Amino acid sequence: MKTLTFKTNINCGGCVAKITPFLNGNAAIQSWKVDTQNPDKILTIEGQLDENQVIDLIKQAGFEVKESLQNYTQENRQNNTQNNTQNNTQNDTQNSFWQDQTVWKKASFNTLNCLIGCSIGDFGMIIYLQIYQPHSPLWLTMILAIVAGLCTSILLETSILRYKEQLSWKQSLHTALGMSLISMVAMEIAMNITDFMLTGGKADFHSHTYWLAFAVALVAGFFAPLPYNYFKLKKYNKACH
Repeated sequence: MKTLTFKTNINCGGCVAKITPFLNGNAAIQSWKVDTQNPDKILTIEGQLDENQVIDLIKQAGFEVKESLQNYTQENRQNNTQNNTQNNTQNDTQNSFWQDQTVWKKASFNTLNCLIGCSIGDFGMIIYLQIYQPHSPLWLTMILAIVAGLCTSILLETSILRYKEQLSWKQSLHTALGMSLISMVAMEIAMNITDFMLTGGKADFHSHTYWLAFAVALVAGFFAPLPYNYFKLKKYNKACH
């Protein structure tokens, strides 16, 4: 019995189904298989046919042999199979990493707390400057709004930790300061950029457009850090807030 291997253009399950009657109908072929996951689409045939007979049979089925691989050993096939299995496992692991609904819910809750804290200081500072310092440069307004948002977010989290977790004020503040500034900064930047693009950084409380822009800025501020918060919570079991 001979074992022959070939590079082919048998690409998919449909191709395999098309060639099956030709290979199964030949009594000289005892077994065969096509590795469609391999870039070279390796066809392996065991039986009594020689190379030319197999090539002619494949052509009759409407396909072609790109190269004969009689040095393609069983070890090579096993290695390819193992590599494909490892790649598939890695892909499955990467996909499942982002599909934990429990973590998404917790990350969303944490992000919402962060959004509330940031919004209080951020928009509060914009309103204050517009009323009492109306000629402040836009760049200064945005910087002060971001700083104020970070401060109120940390203060809110400190209070939550103090009364919910029963930590001391010092422990609560230390914990809040050790949480993810990346998340808060990303949220602040997203909110301020959105607000600037829609309103030019000016708060007009009598305009429906302003309140619409305000809502859009909150949505942008929520979703900007959410994937990062999920990642950190899922991989390191660390919450941003």
